[in-house]
Amino acid sequence: MPRRTFFSFHYALDVWRAWNVRNSWVVRDGTKKDRGFFDNSVFEASKREGDDVLKRFLREGLENTSVTCVLAGANTWQRRWVRYEIARSVVKRNGLLTVAIHGVRNDKQELGEKGANPLAQMGLYRTGRGVYLAEWSGGKWIAYRDYVLPIPEADLWFEPPSTTTVVQLSKHCLAYDFAAQNGRANIGGWIEIAAGMAGR
Repeated sequence: MPRRTFFSFHYALDVWRAWNVRNSWVVRDGTKKDRGFFDNSVFEASKREGDDVLKRFLREGLENTSVTCVLAGANTWQRRWVRYEIARSVVKRNGLLTVAIHGVRNDKQELGEKGANPLAQMGLYRTGRGVYLAEWSGGKWIAYRDYVLPIPEADLWFEPPSTTTVVQLSKHCLAYDFAAQNGRANIGGWIEIAAGMAGR
């Protein structure tokens, strides 16, 4: 069965870099299938219709995927909808990985700036009611606002948190640098490792 991977990224700043990274993965092997490369006009139209419509649009994009690859540029970690894609990936047991793309040149042949790992800006914590998502905002951890339900521990592919202290998702997921670690040759293997870690 073909591996389906959802690519999450900051469209406005990084779409050129993201396309280059994605193409290095799919072009060489016809069994590779990707999701997450939407026409930006469709994304913007969904956003204008409201948060619920956009959330449904993104959930549908994640359907039938087994891995979510976060392509991290300078500001990806701050993007609300990237965080939502990460949150929904946790809920559906997708393998997760971060690939830094600041070293990939854009359409003007410019390099980017390295940003924070988006998976280090989200995490899980335990309360008496269950395990919940958290996000880093305003210099502190807060309850994640776009998915407020507890996550069944059986649905996690990694060890759930045992206390109210937030455990970053990056603790359980690997991160790579596309330019520095020869992503053109290695990204397929990175995605397969993430899938294997999640049992997908």
